[in-house]
Amino acid sequence: MTSDAALVWSAIAEPDDAQARWLVALLGHEEALAWVQAAAEDAVSATVALAAVPSDVDRVIAALGRWTPRLAAATPERLRELAARTGARILTAEDPGWPAAMDDLAGDAPHALWVRGEADLDAAWRRSVAVVGARAATAYGEHVAAEIAAVAADRGVTVISGGAYGIDVAAHRGALAAGGTTLAVLAGGVDRLYPAGNAALLERVIATGAVISEQPPGFAPHRQRFLSRNRLIAAARATIVVEAAHRSGALSTARHAGAMVRTVGAVPGPVTSASSAGCLRLIKSHEAEIVVSPVDALDLAVPIGEEVEEEVPAAGGPEFASRAERQAYGAIPRRGAPVPVLAIAAGLTDKEAKEALAGLAGRGLVRAVRGVWTRTAEAGAA
Repeated sequence: MTSDAALVWSAIAEPDDAQARWLVALLGHEEALAWVQAAAEDAVSATVALAAVPSDVDRVIAALGRWTPRLAAATPERLRELAARTGARILTAEDPGWPAAMDDLAGDAPHALWVRGEADLDAAWRRSVAVVGARAATAYGEHVAAEIAAVAADRGVTVISGGAYGIDVAAHRGALAAGGTTLAVLAGGVDRLYPAGNAALLERVIATGAVISEQPPGFAPHRQRFLSRNRLIAAARATIVVEAAHRSGALSTARHAGAMVRTVGAVPGPVTSASSAGCLRLIKSHEAEIVVSPVDALDLAVPIGEEVEEEVPAAGGPEFASRAERQAYGAIPRRGAPVPVLAIAAGLTDKEAKEALAGLAGRGLVRAVRGVWTRTAEAGAA
């Protein structure tokens, strides 16, 4: 059952509020909230109640000025009404489906999660890869992010990102194109699909996965909230930084992942490109594994001992007329896919993919039904 007190804390304290985290760690959500309510009436008595731990009491008393103005609007009933109006569900650590990955954040775990979408967050985070990077991404970066996400999603790995322009949106698109699950962790309330230019895409994420926030509807995104939410993205099994400048929010995600002893990967780029400077620094300082293909990303994301859902080519398989045919054929998933998805997964342009598939179809190795390409039975027996 959702904890009312945890729900209220998600509304009265900012995600990075150190004093709120200290008080909740000391007393638990319910007693900490009761202390705040009592302190709003009598700060002197409240100070005495915490006298056994004087080192942080003054800072907590000062923090009351941040929390108490929000109390009146943060009743559990009103917050649940907000969720219902927004079409959101609320999870706290007491609820089934709470992602166990959040517990690895220890004292930095969110008080609650507000969710639009039906994805099983616990299962999704357990087998996931975060794909993050620059908003001002290059065409190269967007292509690589989409390719990694498409291949991961096709293999049953959830793709987690932040819904922003650039690398984030490329990752979400790649996962959606492959028919997989993707989660977008927002810096504001789930009623604000931000940025507005990505709203249509985020609606698609909601339809097949989920958008998530640790703050209630009505909270606007701003810089500090973007930085705070990065730790939730970093709770994925592995974090892949595709492009990042020297000063990039994606690097904060990588740092959070490292602090949780998660694997971090980085995609190398031209040494002359500012967009690759952060990735190259992570690789040089041994803070990240080098990622040069989607398979590298999958190897980092899938827990040791688990198999990646991947077909193994039979010995003596089909002959290919070109490298493009081999790439296109190898990219076709069991359930098939349209040309744009195959092009991304194969690392080909749409034109190259179409030409390769036409050649394969001419020899009876693949076929298209309503725009979805699959391998033929003859190819499987080859």
